[in-house]
Amino acid sequence: MTRSSIGAYTRGVQLTFVLTWTLIAASVQADNLLYHNGVGRVYDPYVQPLERELELRTYYQTDDDSLESDILRQRVGFGAAINERVFAELYLTGLKLPGSAMLLESYELESKIQLTEQGEYAADWGLLLELERERSESIAEFATTLLMSRQWGNWVGTLNLGVEYEFGSNIRNEFDTFMSAQWRLRYRESLEPGLEFYADEFTRGIGPVLTGLVRGAENQKWHWEAGLVYPLNHITPDYTYRVLLEYEF
Repeated sequence: MTRSSIGAYTRGVQLTFVLTWTLIAASVQADNLLYHNGVGRVYDPYVQPLERELELRTYYQTDDDSLESDILRQRVGFGAAINERVFAELYLTGLKLPGSAMLLESYELESKIQLTEQGEYAADWGLLLELERERSESIAEFATTLLMSRQWGNWVGTLNLGVEYEFGSNIRNEFDTFMSAQWRLRYRESLEPGLEFYADEFTRGIGPVLTGLVRGAENQKWHWEAGLVYPLNHITPDYTYRVLLEYEF
């Protein structure tokens, strides 16, 4: 066990407690509640060396008692491993409101850093850095997320704890916190059922998810996820459907 590995592990544990406390204690107001939905993706902390990927995510939310009903978001991304510890990805996000066409909403640059070797400690640790810029407004967001994953037999638990800073000329600059978690059964590689939870300043949601990995020729792989999130408060949409498809090569 190297000194740098011990330091990374210690920093990860300390940051987990800080973010958890912040998540519980924070109470702030959002500037874009109308189209806000904290459902996203639960990230694992792993980086595969030399890997490249194309990614498509689709989110559809419906709410019979809200103006937030029938909103469609899509994210298209391309990413590549910089080295054995760092993976970077660029996203374009589109937004479709009822009665309108799909429009480009934002750009995002994302970087995932694997902090520890898989199986080196009781839990595996990583860090996610995100910078997003709105296309039509002078609004930007920077987020830092601690990634943690641990396996118990055929079960895998993954936790994401994050802090986000939103700033721009048209809004009040502020910090927000968020959390997402997944509990998944490793039934077989192509089909793994699980349960997900999402929480931020407004969103509280939980629901089932199915994930899988299908291997192709040489190093080609298809990773897919499909989930349905139900609300735990009156602000979260009645239903949020999410689908993810990654082509890794």
